[in-house]
Amino acid sequence: MFRTPEYTPFLLSFATSGAAQTIGGLALGTMVFRATGSPLLSAVSMFGPQLAQLLGAAFLLSAADRLPPRALLTALALAFAASTAVLALPGLPILVVFTVVLLQGLVASLGGGARGGLLNEILSKDGYVLGRSVYNMSWGLMQMAGSATGGALLVLLSPGACLIIAAALHLLTALVTRLGLTARPPRSAGRPSVSATWRANALLWSSRPRRLTYLGLWVPNGLVVGSASLYISYAPGAAGTLYACAALGMFLGDLVVGRLVPPALRPRLTVPLRLLLAAPYLFFVLRPGVAPAALAVTVASIGYAASLILQERLISLTPDDLTGQALGLHGTGMAACQGIGAVLAGTVAQLTSPATAMTLMAAGSVAVTLTLAALGGRTERRSTAPGTRPGGRPEPAPGGEEPAVADQ
Repeated sequence: MFRTPEYTPFLLSFATSGAAQTIGGLALGTMVFRATGSPLLSAVSMFGPQLAQLLGAAFLLSAADRLPPRALLTALALAFAASTAVLALPGLPILVVFTVVLLQGLVASLGGGARGGLLNEILSKDGYVLGRSVYNMSWGLMQMAGSATGGALLVLLSPGACLIIAAALHLLTALVTRLGLTARPPRSAGRPSVSATWRANALLWSSRPRRLTYLGLWVPNGLVVGSASLYISYAPGAAGTLYACAALGMFLGDLVVGRLVPPALRPRLTVPLRLLLAAPYLFFVLRPGVAPAALAVTVASIGYAASLILQERLISLTPDDLTGQALGLHGTGMAACQGIGAVLAGTVAQLTSPATAMTLMAAGSVAVTLTLAALGGRTERRSTAPGTRPGGRPEPAPGGEEPAVADQ
């Protein structure tokens, strides 16, 4: 896989971006918490850009397939470098901070689709899960390194200085992207527009199997990330440790599922992994200390590997010329649900306590996973019923034409 041209620079650019986002997010969350003492505002400052990606998915996402990927990814990295440098300015009012955070979310909404579609072009179809698992593992490694480094830097430096370091890493991302990737034409013809974004999103959402896949990718994950958004308010002196342990668990899950689990077994692990993602957070009702909390977070984060299996399913259900937008919709929808989860968790923590909020968010994730599993089983039974083709479409009448559908 690493002998595949462009995979190494592609992975390196993603890794430096992950390190920049982790160090910058921890620094920004710490800065806001020190200034306001609010778990809600701290959580939103870290995960607010993800909530703002929902707007980008609604209006901008067609650009993921209709602009040259190298140019788009380079421009996004430069935009993040500039906006992170602005956040480092001393004495910046909280309103301005959240305005910049909103703009970062709008810009980031294009990144997931552009990267996902490009990865699908760089690797063969049968290499996608392994390639994506290494992609996710690099993110986990950079989150571990970024959380540990960010926590250490915050002891030595101010949050503003840490944000400057994050901005420099974003500049490095832009440089690696520009010099390491090949110029490619857009995957889809036409100009990016709001109407093109809406049409493609409506087509992607029109299929029940894809809808359930999207919801499985978005909602359980987003609720658990809501719990993770409270690490700073739960353990102000050890938040970097908890984020690093979460990244370690994610790394282990992606390693096992992407490299060791046979392809035929993967679909059976989707529900157990999503339940594992949430269940250890129920332990926080006991308000554990840092060591048991770190263990619970590590074990839970192995469950993030369910996304690998669901992404593979999403690609199998999507036409090739919509791959970028399909993965972009996945990325922005998941990020938006994570932002919503952070807002919900922060609000509950503001009214009760961080431990209570983390427990309630985990319970909600378990309930959603079980509900989606029941709905998915009903869809599968319907798709295998007599007179039905795979995917739930009825057989055409003898001598007649197949019914028009919006699945593909």
